[in-house]
Amino acid sequence: MSESFTRFDAANYLKTPEDMAAYLDACFEEDAGDGLLIRTALNDIARAQGMTQVARNAGLGRESLYKALSSTGNPEFATIMKVMKALGLKLHATAI
Repeated sequence: MSESFTRFDAANYLKTPEDMAAYLDACFEEDAGDGLLIRTALNDIARAQGMTQVARNAGLGRESLYKALSSTGNPEFATIMKVMKALGLKLHATAI
C-alpha cells in the first residue's frame, strides 16, 4: 500500500479575515528579523484572496506583487502597507 502526500499550502486554510490576521500576527512574532516569514505570510494571504485582485486593489502589477512577496523580494515599506490595506489588514503595535 503506497501513501500519497500533498504539499502543505497555508493559503488553503486562510478562509476568514480572522484566520488571516492571526496567521500574520504569529508570523510577526516568529520572524527572524529579515522579513522573510512576513513576506511569506503576506504571499499566502494574497494567494488565498486572489493575487490578481489584491494587486489591483494595492495599485500594483500582479508580477510586481509576486516579486515583492517572494523569498528574494525586498519590498519597500510603502508597498507592504499598500498590500496590507488591499488585504483588509492593518499594522499595529503593542508594548512588550
